[in-house]
Amino acid sequence: MPTAMPATHLRWGLDDLSLLLAWESTGPVRLLAAGEASALPDPEAEPERCAALARRALPVMEIQTTDGGRLGTSGKRHVDGAMSRGMRYAGHEESRSGDVRRLRVRMSDEATGLLATAVFTLRAGIPVLHAETQVENTGSRPVGLEYVSSLALSNLAHHLPDAERWEDGLSLWLAANPWSGEFRWSRATLAERGLYDVGMVAFGQTGSKNRIAVTSTGSWSSCEHLPMGCLEQPSTGRALLWQIEHNGSWHAELGDRFDDLYLALSGPTDREHQWRRRLAPGESFRTVPVAVAMVPEGGFESAVTAMTAHRRATRRPHPDHEQLPVVFNDFMNSLMGEPSTEALLPLVDAAAAAGAEVFCIDAGWFDPEPPGTVGPGGVPGWWDSVGEWREAASRFPGGLSEVIGRIRGAGMVPGLWLEPEVVGVRSPIAAELPDEAFFRRDGVRVAEWGRHQLDLRHPAARAHLDAVVDRLVRDYGVGYLKLDYNIDIGAGTDGPDGGDSPGDGLLGHNRAYVDWLDGVVDRHPGLVLESCAAGGSRTDHAILSRLPIHSVTDQQDFRLLPAIAAVAPAAVTPEQGAMWAYPLPEHTDADLGTVMVSAMLGRIHLSGRPDLLTEAQLAVVERSLDTYKTYRHLLPTARPSWPLGLPGWRDDWIALALTAPDEATTLLAVWRREGASGSVSMPLPRIPEGARPRVLFESGSGADLDWDPRAGALRVGIATASAVLVAFDQ
Repeated sequence: MPTAMPATHLRWGLDDLSLLLAWESTGPVRLLAAGEASALPDPEAEPERCAALARRALPVMEIQTTDGGRLGTSGKRHVDGAMSRGMRYAGHEESRSGDVRRLRVRMSDEATGLLATAVFTLRAGIPVLHAETQVENTGSRPVGLEYVSSLALSNLAHHLPDAERWEDGLSLWLAANPWSGEFRWSRATLAERGLYDVGMVAFGQTGSKNRIAVTSTGSWSSCEHLPMGCLEQPSTGRALLWQIEHNGSWHAELGDRFDDLYLALSGPTDREHQWRRRLAPGESFRTVPVAVAMVPEGGFESAVTAMTAHRRATRRPHPDHEQLPVVFNDFMNSLMGEPSTEALLPLVDAAAAAGAEVFCIDAGWFDPEPPGTVGPGGVPGWWDSVGEWREAASRFPGGLSEVIGRIRGAGMVPGLWLEPEVVGVRSPIAAELPDEAFFRRDGVRVAEWGRHQLDLRHPAARAHLDAVVDRLVRDYGVGYLKLDYNIDIGAGTDGPDGGDSPGDGLLGHNRAYVDWLDGVVDRHPGLVLESCAAGGSRTDHAILSRLPIHSVTDQQDFRLLPAIAAVAPAAVTPEQGAMWAYPLPEHTDADLGTVMVSAMLGRIHLSGRPDLLTEAQLAVVERSLDTYKTYRHLLPTARPSWPLGLPGWRDDWIALALTAPDEATTLLAVWRREGASGSVSMPLPRIPEGARPRVLFESGSGADLDWDPRAGALRVGIATASAVLVAFDQ
């Protein structure tokens, strides 16, 4: 590590978020600190402080190669790579386009010819750093990459007062993401998560060698954890929230180093994901992008506000972001994969009467198997024969176009369900496409739960899917496609040409898939593509930056939905996060309150059996949708907050607030669950003077509101387990 003050410093960024970098002729470029510009040290006025930060700082990117590995006893951690430690400054460029600023910092290794560039991007008014690393082999021999960080941040505890230890003074938020129980955020100190200051730095050691690591392997990017986390200083509200913007394998680790902390974010790695890349002379590699929100106060909620702004600023524009139509889907607690003309027509009429604007025919429309046929793993018989995507004549005697025409005649946009990336082992497509168009390992086509995985790097796989989508749009005039994905294919593929590693094959496919999505929308700009992957198993910005609507869960019990719906905006913008609302004949008025409110601060996915409801029950559904249409225009700019804190899975009371940018309107959903007391009080400190609460929607809840403007507190009484939607306005 350098012991003298670096020769050169670079301050770059904006007032609300800036970087301080440093380098000398005998060491790599290091990122000393990041945060609001006023809080960064001044190299001229505070040389000793800057020197101390430099001694602890990692290189601006971490790179580990097969023949270099790491230096020191790093344990399992991805720091102190010999390659990155040996690199030297090779230049930097700053650029600006409108509100976007970009910094490119280059380092090179003379021995191998490896040239690495850290790319940092900022947007005015959004304290979020976007980062990725690009590596190019300019030498004469191959270089084996085993780890390349997208971003490496050091000195994350330097804001703490001297008397406060980082193991107790900093907390880490992580989000478990189980199927049908998504977004389970929890906060714990670093010590509670297993990271301690073991005191070994005083004896010449780096630190504990431990880390807090969160990893996802495979093609479901969020099936166990969200690709997110938040480091928070509770005493001040300073917070750093990150997201890894990738639809495949990823890795995040937080560790101690020289009495401070580092954070390293990346896509796939050799140790965790079977990823290696043999970079031949002239070849280049780009890491997956990441984003980090940094706020000086307000904690987790303030960081989510910043990240929400980043998500909106960096996604592909689509009319659906503003229109937010109500979508009826015939799957959840409805036809459950057994559509037919006879079953669909009453649902079409009932959905239109209730106020739906899109009608999506879900799984099974292509299934020639008799209803109730069970295939592999207890799933429908079509499960292992999907891939051709032709209508089943046995289900639609008058043709699927008869149902599509009924949907369009009722004033709704027709839609269909697809699972494009998979081909069933019994599908004729499995035999028609070459082996190279599928995932393979050791030359053998991979099978998972009766399906093969298409490799969209192969032109035959992409041509097949393009032909399917273009045919459905042309022949049926669909304006909506639900793109589902119900298997996780594992570490990856070593096809089609051998490849460097399974993990590298998966990364190539991940990128080819989002490129395919871009191509579909380029050809059909008015088409709405919905993201779904066994509920919320692929909740990542790589997908959400391209598709306007995202199904967040498969949960079928309406009593469990509030804990998912209320926290979804931490990961998905409200105007993209679709939640089920499935009214059923057995629901009481109070039940219907929970059923409908759970979807009303996001995108409504209406389902259930509206065709079997009583007139009174259907009137409740109609009233909820009519109400939704009066305020949905506010959702695309609203910021989320949680007056009762982020909800636990079994919490008695749950609340979610969405506030317009001018703070003139706040929408508040409150749920009372079984066994809870009759009322709850919650702080709402940002309600403007003169604003008053009013019940916007409720059903059978007996809602009662008591607002104390001086204290900025609202007491909500609900007579029974149900929910209420409240509006604060003037």
